[in-house]
Amino acid sequence: MEKVTVNGTQLAYVDSGPRDGVPIVFSHSLFFDHRMFDALSTHFTQAGYRVVAYDHRNQGASGPAPRERLDVETLAEDAAALTRHLGFGPCHFVGNSLGGFVAIRLAARRQELLFSATVLGSSAEEEHRLAEFAPLVEHLAAHGTADLLDTLMYTMFGDTSLTQRPEMCTYWRNFMAQLSPTIGDSAHGVIHRSRMVEELTGCRVPVLAIAGAEDHTYPQPISGRHIAVASGGRDVTVEGAGHSVALERPDIVAEHLEWFFDQMDVAA
Repeated sequence: MEKVTVNGTQLAYVDSGPRDGVPIVFSHSLFFDHRMFDALSTHFTQAGYRVVAYDHRNQGASGPAPRERLDVETLAEDAAALTRHLGFGPCHFVGNSLGGFVAIRLAARRQELLFSATVLGSSAEEEHRLAEFAPLVEHLAAHGTADLLDTLMYTMFGDTSLTQRPEMCTYWRNFMAQLSPTIGDSAHGVIHRSRMVEELTGCRVPVLAIAGAEDHTYPQPISGRHIAVASGGRDVTVEGAGHSVALERPDIVAEHLEWFFDQMDVAA
């Protein structure tokens, strides 16, 4: 992975595909890292796109950060600074869950940086399960993930994946088991995020919201229709996928992304 210091933190990222390809930036979910997009990255680099997948601060191979610098607003500024550093001008920005919170903020506030924003398994609203999630987050920060792995897996994956995709689920369960208690600080920033519905009004960036039909965390209409209405965009629902829809059904997601990108006449 390459690393760069931007916005007061060190971000790790993978930059693949032809340098003259239309750029796509992938932004991952809480509890994952850039590898949740491996299948999509491979698909789009083979299609001639330049693909960047990065790790958020305090996650993956990126630098640590204190809780007060892990709010979603700061993470969105990290993403903006990374895209400016890479110097490729506008990009397609694709984010799952936490990455979707980042995508929404860039679409509303940094429109000059984006061709489009795709938001998967995410929300433009304040956390509707704050009272339920807050004690879990503090438990994570104090004790790590060991006691909460079943809860995390149910939160992040749909029923089809949990019962029919054991290899994928085992890999990510083991990944989550190794996470430091500092992941609780990142989770705190996620659940205490601000509402973006009104700020998306009049958004000039094309927005696609992709919802998993089995999302246990932000089901339709939160992860789809509400975002589309707020932004003037479009939403679709993917069967057989939960909250981590980009990871669970990359084949179907790739089809939706290809259609979406084709609606825009852009060049690198």
